[in-house]
Amino acid sequence: MEAALWRPASTCTTACLPRPGAEPRARPTTVAGRVVAAAAVLLFAAAVLPLLPDGRVPGTARRIARALLAALGVRHEVTGRLATRRALVVANHVSWLDVVVLAAHLPARPLAKSEVRLWPVVGRLAVAMGTVFIDRSRPRSLPATVDAVAGALRGGGAVVAFPEGTTWCGRASGPLRPALFQAALRVGAVVAPVRLTFALADGSPTTVAAFIGDESLLTSLRRVLTARGLAVTLRAHPPIHPGLGATRRGLAGVTQTVLRSGSPTVHMTGTSDSVQPSVSPPRQM
Repeated sequence: MEAALWRPASTCTTACLPRPGAEPRARPTTVAGRVVAAAAVLLFAAAVLPLLPDGRVPGTARRIARALLAALGVRHEVTGRLATRRALVVANHVSWLDVVVLAAHLPARPLAKSEVRLWPVVGRLAVAMGTVFIDRSRPRSLPATVDAVAGALRGGGAVVAFPEGTTWCGRASGPLRPALFQAALRVGAVVAPVRLTFALADGSPTTVAAFIGDESLLTSLRRVLTARGLAVTLRAHPPIHPGLGATRRGLAGVTQTVLRSGSPTVHMTGTSDSVQPSVSPPRQM
């Protein structure tokens, strides 16, 4: 009962997905080629990545992620500047593709649900990339997860997290759970908001990549493989610099505002959960 109450839930259902035939589809020969290419990339990654020394994993993972996106026919770009050092990178959560797109541009340790560790091939890759796993069925394990994230940030690295806790369609979004923001506060790391948006070749928004409702990963993968002109943009907002007295709830609230509407660099001030940000021009990085 406790776990069910703690686990985030999305109001998005398969009704949010495009109607069959409503969006352009790739040719069958193109889809077949994508299947073969994606399988080859994943098998190569599962064989090679776990054998590499730690120092070579980030660069290799970046190249593998880019190769996988190319195999799937997904174009991707970044606007703004991604934070790569001592940063809790906070993104909205739409799809299993989110992690792949971020890995293609950012050397960071991802945070993922513990079930991913058991997935064929993908679980092996997640472990090799230094993924921090969170057990959503055991709320009492959350402090240990926060400790692990804080440790990674203290070491100077970046950690990618999805504090919505579950996927949404991209047109709707959920509240950010505040617990993980404590890790950034504990070690004085910045919070770097990143907004992912999916579109078709003509620039029109799409939910075709969303992984929501009760559908299986295979069903979602098939929809991505058959999509034509799918593209994703990562909008990197300037980092949020928590000040003295900032709280995790206040930091989560400010980050959520930035993700939904955008803002200049934010320096948190105040001592309560209702903290208001003071805004200043972005720093030169």
